Amino acid sequence: MLRISNHHVSKIISVLLLVEVAILIASVYLGAGIRFHGATMRYIGTQSNSFFLSACAFAMVIVFSMSALGMYQANFREGLRNTLLRLMPSFALGIGLITLIFYLIPELYFGRGLLGLVIVISAFGILIARVLVFKSSESGLLVSRILFLGSGPLAKECHDLAINNIAYHKYDIVGFVPTPNEECQVPAWAILSADESLLSIANRHNASEVVVSVRDRRGGSFPIDDLLECKLNGIKVTDAPAFFEREACQIRVDFLQPSWLIFGSGFDQSFLRAFGKRSFDLLVSMLLFIVALPVMLITGLFIFLEDRGPIFYRQERVGKDGHTYMVMKFRSMRNDAESGGKPQWAKTNDPRTTKVGSFIRMARIDELPQILNVLKGEMSFVGPRPERPFFVQQLCKEIPFYNMRHSIKPGITGMAQVRYQYGASVEDAVQKLQYDLYYVKNNSLFLDILILIDTLQVVLLGKGAR
Repeated sequence: MLRISNHHVSKIISVLLLVEVAILIASVYLGAGIRFHGATMRYIGTQSNSFFLSACAFAMVIVFSMSALGMYQANFREGLRNTLLRLMPSFALGIGLITLIFYLIPELYFGRGLLGLVIVISAFGILIARVLVFKSSESGLLVSRILFLGSGPLAKECHDLAINNIAYHKYDIVGFVPTPNEECQVPAWAILSADESLLSIANRHNASEVVVSVRDRRGGSFPIDDLLECKLNGIKVTDAPAFFEREACQIRVDFLQPSWLIFGSGFDQSFLRAFGKRSFDLLVSMLLFIVALPVMLITGLFIFLEDRGPIFYRQERVGKDGHTYMVMKFRSMRNDAESGGKPQWAKTNDPRTTKVGSFIRMARIDELPQILNVLKGEMSFVGPRPERPFFVQQLCKEIPFYNMRHSIKPGITGMAQVRYQYGASVEDAVQKLQYDLYYVKNNSLFLDILILIDTLQVVLLGKGAR
């Protein structure tokens, strides 16, 4: 995994992205060569530097469209047919966006005939590149060999994560080195003999990383000297919480220690980060408000026509440092949704939802008025989802570290919203908190952009609708 601004990115996806950007830019030049034959250089020369900018714009738009439709969360077992089926709507979206860019910036326009040819060339090139990259990953070129210290429940969880997370990284599991006084919960055939040193076991099996997956580290049975020896000999040693943070983008609260949070990296709350985030919030919010204004006007009209009730819904939520504010959303439930006076969790296919409300929830249109909360400074565009005071009091008592999510501004979208399905229980709140803590610890402009792209995927594909 590569680490960019505290966020871990798959090496395979990074390689694929760079290869595809090169293919897309090269496709524009190759298309020009085929279409204009010997006059290619003269054609490019008449376009001056704008031709290279046009090629870069085309590449960025197609990559963005592929990202928005989940093409960079690809499964390693994805075959040629499935790749082609996923590629077609991505290019359809890309064609629409690049056409809009050509209309807004005519200097980048390079002709419909050339665009059609470039689309065919680049689609074929990306299809071949994906097959080759994924086949290379399966052959072991981008596979990491890891060894687990421990054989109990935590070791099994780490093993399952490493096996099931193949969409981002591929691991070859060497085995498990047991520790004393630990209940074995992994297959017996995967247990390695502990008669030799941990370094010897790692070298013999060519392991590049040791994941420490032991809960109880008290007493003299924990092999701290062996782990130090591995570290000094170039073998990476990773703690289980860090392994979950890296692979699942979660900070697990069930075995989290305050010392790990205190002495670990992250939690950037500097002036520079705050200034950059606020500037990003204002820019994105104003652009989205301009683009979404027609949709918001139509939505308000339909809400009013359905039951002649209020268009907007205001509700108290908990924001940064525990301060409350009134969040604004399009009303998606009946006026008597909480006639009993007691707050209720929202449910999947909630019967209190109106017909218009069901659609705007699925399309996330109900969240758009929160742009006003962002412009007022009460919210950020990306951050933990704001919760009601009634539920916050309950969850703070039942879930450790829950209040940490209030150390930054809440957001319209966030890591939990794009990584976890809609939830309405304490158990769901725990899972979502683990994503929120990851964001609080590792938030950056780079991560904000990734979450916005994932949010677009959620909207376009209707994931997590409730």
